[in-house]
Amino acid sequence: MSTAPQERAGSAGTELALATLAFAVCFYAWSLLGPLAPDIQDDLGLSDFQSSVMVAVPVLLGSLMRIPLGWLTDRAGGRRVFTALMAFTPLPLIALALWHDSLTPIIVFGFLLGFAGASFAVGVPFVNGWYPPERQGSALGIYGAGMGGTVVAGLTAPRIADAWGLAAPFWVATGLVIVIAFVFYALARDAPRAARTGPAPGMFGALSVFRSSGRAWALTLFYFMAFGGFVAMFLYLPKLLTGVHDLSKSDAGARAAGFALLAVIARPLGGWLADRIGAARVLLASFISVTGLALLLAASYKHIVPLTIVCLVMAVFLGLGTGAVFKLVPEWFPDRVGAVTGVVGAAGGLGGFFPPLVMGIVKSATGGYGLGFVLMALVSAACLVVLAAVRPRTAHAPVKAPG
Repeated sequence: MSTAPQERAGSAGTELALATLAFAVCFYAWSLLGPLAPDIQDDLGLSDFQSSVMVAVPVLLGSLMRIPLGWLTDRAGGRRVFTALMAFTPLPLIALALWHDSLTPIIVFGFLLGFAGASFAVGVPFVNGWYPPERQGSALGIYGAGMGGTVVAGLTAPRIADAWGLAAPFWVATGLVIVIAFVFYALARDAPRAARTGPAPGMFGALSVFRSSGRAWALTLFYFMAFGGFVAMFLYLPKLLTGVHDLSKSDAGARAAGFALLAVIARPLGGWLADRIGAARVLLASFISVTGLALLLAASYKHIVPLTIVCLVMAVFLGLGTGAVFKLVPEWFPDRVGAVTGVVGAAGGLGGFFPPLVMGIVKSATGGYGLGFVLMALVSAACLVVLAAVRPRTAHAPVKAPG
């Protein structure tokens, strides 16, 4: 009898590693247009707003598709859904490698590349099923570190493009996704499921909790700020650093990758802390810090030293926040993890979609980015207000879902 828990724990670790690797490769592919944006903008003569749209478009579909894919994972299992997603992703990558000489195909195929960004909503219920509640925060934090694929993209994509041309990063990503798709399909296994007591709800039935629970909507706002803030800052930093501080494209990409790396490291720490002191306390610290740091950025982004320091500290607190949010999903909604994860993840993706567009508009209208950072501070402050309204009296106690 003593060997069963050990076998399950060993299997859990393997499945967590496979899911994290698959997530990282998907995010590598999904985020390519951000670090490549300065090169593409120069080659095609795009305006700042056109460049912002190009960067933001993959985020849009990646956000929206998290809802059906999260629900589908609850029904069909993460192994099938993740494999199918990775089987599709090479198609837009190949198209972008072949047709990136005008804005229209980049927008169209970049939109389809957004499917790769929906991978997060597949992996959360897949990983969650392998771990007991007291370890889910840490496990999901480790899985979330797969967003480090954006770090690798920021570090490598501009250099690959400089050496072999703009098509090369898309070909590299194509090869990586195909290899990991085969590995995942061959080795991954879904966690044993508890027997259902009734018929599985349809997608809209599974999402009915959003009609009755304010906490479900609160989670979407929290992830909109935490993960969306991370994505938006990572995608837009290369543009800000090259446009305001005249850094080289490779230098700007490396600095954006450093920002992402700190957020990636902080995410598992946020999940670990959420297991020990409660997710609400971690989110409180995150939102207070981001509010103040965004205001500092509004005042100091034109100076490279304070910009660097503030961005790196902000990356840590955004990472802590992203790690804490998904500790609350299985606590508050244990029977609908995939469906709720899909909507919450979609909100986070939309949080990465709109800020680059807003920054482009603010830059065109005011000649600077200060107002954009003020708006970021206001959203973070709103999260603090909502958190105060929905957090349980005992921040560390798990809360059972309504109904």
